[in-house]
Amino acid sequence: MAITDWPADERPRERLLQKGAATLSDAELLAIFLRVGVVGKSAVDLARDLLQNFGSLRALLTASHHDFCAHKGLGDAKYALLQAVLEMGKRHLAEEWQRGDRLDSPQRVRQYLSATLRDRCREVFAVIFLDNRHRVLRFEEMFLGTIDGATVHIREVLKRALELNAAALIVAHNHPSGVAEPSAADLSLTRRLDQAMQLVDLRLLDHFIVGDGEPLSLRERGGW
Repeated sequence: MAITDWPADERPRERLLQKGAATLSDAELLAIFLRVGVVGKSAVDLARDLLQNFGSLRALLTASHHDFCAHKGLGDAKYALLQAVLEMGKRHLAEEWQRGDRLDSPQRVRQYLSATLRDRCREVFAVIFLDNRHRVLRFEEMFLGTIDGATVHIREVLKRALELNAAALIVAHNHPSGVAEPSAADLSLTRRLDQAMQLVDLRLLDHFIVGDGEPLSLRERGGW
């Protein structure tokens, strides 16, 4: 039976409009994105098959172009649409950060860093530059590395902070392996950065490591 033949209160799009997107399952949200199914399958049926084949919604959303388009019912147009939706989500979060509001919620930091860095296939070292009231001045991805490391130049971090007239920094990097445990090199870098910043009257508020789960705060973990 086509979705248009379902009772109105069971159709994903109508349910979303009436009760909100949060009330829908992963398959129902994906069905709205797909819009149509394939021969013999409704959009919801196709969505369920795709989730089963990929293993999870996240795996589907982060699939490569080749892997995504290899599945029946998907293709270049759907892949382009998905990438546009994901990028709009990231930019929405970025705008929320850069309205001059005081950054006083660690959870907001985690949400943005997770959305920005979690699914990157190479290690990225990023910096959040803050003023003396902890309002966001800029978020910048400063160093890009390989799958297992990125070279961080402390001098360049300090130079950029002084250019922006920043008073404090939050730094972050991802672990493409998905494991957010800090390495000895991570701790050493954090200590050296903190010491260098103190010499020019800057404060290092935290260093987050982004993996598959909740980003790890070194400050909350006991410091460096």
